[in-house]
Amino acid sequence: MKKIRAGVIGMGFIGVSHVEAIRRIGFAELVAVADVNYELAKKKADEYNIPKCYSTVEELLADESIDVVHNCTPNNLHLEINEKIIKAGKHVFSEKPLARTSEESSRMLQLLSEYKNIIHGVNFNYRMNPLVQDMKNKIKNGEIGKPYLVHGSYLQDWLLFDTDYNWRIEPEISGPSRCIADIGSHWMDAVQTVLNAKITEVCADLVTVIPVRKKPKGQVETFSISTSTDYEEREITTEDYGAVLFKMDNGAHGVFYVSEVSAGRKCYFNFEINGSKASLYWNQETADHMWMGFRDRDNCHIIRNPNLMTPEAREYTYLAAGHPEGWNDALKNNVYSFYKFIAEGKDLAKDPHDFATFEEGHYILKLTEAILKSSEIRQWVKVE
Repeated sequence: MKKIRAGVIGMGFIGVSHVEAIRRIGFAELVAVADVNYELAKKKADEYNIPKCYSTVEELLADESIDVVHNCTPNNLHLEINEKIIKAGKHVFSEKPLARTSEESSRMLQLLSEYKNIIHGVNFNYRMNPLVQDMKNKIKNGEIGKPYLVHGSYLQDWLLFDTDYNWRIEPEISGPSRCIADIGSHWMDAVQTVLNAKITEVCADLVTVIPVRKKPKGQVETFSISTSTDYEEREITTEDYGAVLFKMDNGAHGVFYVSEVSAGRKCYFNFEINGSKASLYWNQETADHMWMGFRDRDNCHIIRNPNLMTPEAREYTYLAAGHPEGWNDALKNNVYSFYKFIAEGKDLAKDPHDFATFEEGHYILKLTEAILKSSEIRQWVKVE
């Protein structure tokens, strides 16, 4: 298979996760990393034995050996950097959310219409978990009958205290939404993927639980704990919690809630699909397990087993039953699928793909904005 040479921009928590995913792909070569903090880029390049490191996007994009660029920067840089990657003629794999607003993401789509050879993807990695794919195919095969109800949550506690702070809190960096855009986007993408359907109408209630936070004057990495006593108070406008009723274009109805202030919940991402014959439930904290419920016979606790999964889902699993696969494996699956699509010379306009494209990332942003509007006007809102 053709070798894919990659560069990664942004060496924070998620950038390093992308580096590790790329390293697990046999036909990929990690050529360079870049970060505005050159010392951090150099440290990570040395740690992972990456040949080159840069302090600017322009330097990395000038490297003609690079085929694909991963954008792992904060949200406010996604538009500018993604546009530069596209104009440089390189394929782009962007972190989510794709942008701060749908206006920004629509500008990316407009640019891509002029660069039709560019393959583009967004890192919604939960859809690439083996059992999420197995659930998708069980539903497609009619095993639960007609899906009519969807419900679940994504709960975290990393912003529980008023001393917890991160760039995602600031709307000028993250965008007008935090909790929905950051983790709700993952939930909506996964559910739309397993049902092969779109959320089309929403009714939401968003709440800022901590209206004033203490911002450390030093840098704080995502999911870390700040012990700084040198801080400034900042008023908060982005949501800590959200609850969303929704309707889908396949006739299903649902509800989900997200929170970054739920004590004890670290990455509690789960959803359940209720159908006319059976139900399916999955929780990413126990990613190798899935529950299937019935009215007229015993319920099933399904443990991931490549030999028993739907044939279409087997390509997403690599370990024998009983050997756990989780978040990092789903990310690797996402990158692998994206790279394989490129290596095989496929075309997004005509070839099927399982990774999220910029079009799907754009739709998630439109959903997010509909949720924000619904909470503001206290009414159901259709996705435009």
